[in-house]
Amino acid sequence: MNYFPTWKIALVAAVSLLGIVFAFPNLLTREQADRMPSWFQPVSLGLDLQGGSYLLLEVDTAFVVREQMTSLVEAIRTTLRKEKIKYAELGTRGDHVSVRVIEADDRARARDLLKKLDPDAGVEARDDGSFSLKYSEEALRLRKQSAVEQSLEIVRRRIDELGTREPSIQRQGEDRIVVQLPGVKDPDRIKDLLGKTAKLTFHLLDDSTTPEEASKGRVPPGSMLLPSAEKGDGLPETYVVRKRVEVGGDMLVDSKATYSEGRPVVSFRFSAAGGKKFGDATRENAGKFLAIVLDDKVISAPRINEPILGGSGIISGSFTVQQVQDLSLLLRAGALPAPLQVLEERTVGPDLGADSIRAGAIACAIGLALVVVLMVFIYGTMGMLANVALTLNLVLLLACLSVLGATLTLPGIAGIVLTMGMAVDANVLIYERMREEQRNGRSIMSAMQAGFDRAFGTIFDANLTTLAAAALLFQFGSGPVKGFAVTLTLGLLTSMFTAVMVTRMMVVLWIKVRRLKSLPLS
Repeated sequence: MNYFPTWKIALVAAVSLLGIVFAFPNLLTREQADRMPSWFQPVSLGLDLQGGSYLLLEVDTAFVVREQMTSLVEAIRTTLRKEKIKYAELGTRGDHVSVRVIEADDRARARDLLKKLDPDAGVEARDDGSFSLKYSEEALRLRKQSAVEQSLEIVRRRIDELGTREPSIQRQGEDRIVVQLPGVKDPDRIKDLLGKTAKLTFHLLDDSTTPEEASKGRVPPGSMLLPSAEKGDGLPETYVVRKRVEVGGDMLVDSKATYSEGRPVVSFRFSAAGGKKFGDATRENAGKFLAIVLDDKVISAPRINEPILGGSGIISGSFTVQQVQDLSLLLRAGALPAPLQVLEERTVGPDLGADSIRAGAIACAIGLALVVVLMVFIYGTMGMLANVALTLNLVLLLACLSVLGATLTLPGIAGIVLTMGMAVDANVLIYERMREEQRNGRSIMSAMQAGFDRAFGTIFDANLTTLAAAALLFQFGSGPVKGFAVTLTLGLLTSMFTAVMVTRMMVVLWIKVRRLKSLPLS
């Protein structure tokens, strides 16, 4: 393969030129890069390089179980009342729900009804007419797993709504979520947004009693006493709210921060099914009060003057502009199935990140300089050609990282430095083989071809085993470990191209142009 046709030279030149073009954004400032198209951006820097916030969150899976039990209690109450079956002692007892059917003639029918409520809840009947409903361990495990996966997706949506650049959101263990936010300067607001469940529901107020009577322990069955989110003169501190949810926030399709009568409010819009349900609820309860409940607090409780059939409305209150923006963001992203607790918080300052970049750049520069000097000292002009290929390898690697939108971290820089050494290893193997073939009496072109051909197998095998290790690191590693695996993998591919294709083309062209009689491997 000592002859390079024009098309192959043009292909190598085109790949090299594209690498230079896509690596160019890394020379721009952040302000200049922001004016460029999304596909023409520099390599994104990780948390350890540009600073930012690190949060370790835990999903309260016990809350999921409690919510499931509460929902089951409400389903039992609604079903038995609808069927006019008298009952007593309905409630949660540890890990199960218990209810006693008073009339003996109703117990068989009640058992059939209870079995249909939830197929995952086993029903056990006792001689005294009581029934126990309990979820299996597998059913609870699946519900907890679903809650963690849903929480992960909701956290991702909320972070994306904020417009944070290159966030890293990953699951850790069974019930934890790691959030890394490079460049975030206000971690407290992020914590507030992620810590809110944002569970929005619409309930009717219970007008059979007053909040004062309910606060003394006289809450009617099927109702609950909730605090008011608004404080001020003339505003009630608590509300007696029916537990039945008229419309849930899961039926919202959009919410926006806007103004009404000069005040910041949140406008919302339901889906078709939600709009119909909301319209039916307001039509059937005209003249009553509808409580808007967010995270177990009543935001407002306006009177239903007339049916609201458009499927949209507004949430008003004593809100600031920032509060309505955050609330609309939370409602758009959806409610968390369970509260999140911040277990660990770390903030990396931009100065520390700048020091890391400086140290990494110095390490790369020193490593590159030593390699360049050593290659020229050992192999002379051939070493200079290898250095050109090495520089191109670094450019192509940066270009690949930029095109893929990869995030560069300190381990990623380590992967780049390691790649530079491995790229030179390939050239050393080729040159030493060429030197050996030339000592055995081969001609210059024959020695060169034998050097490249026979060294290729060794280079390929060595890179293949390293690539397998990188694949395992990427599969089983997380965060920085994956960053190291990505840069190492891309570096292996670019080094194969530069060492085998680019270096060989340059050596062939140089020998033919200079009409050399022997390889100058000094």
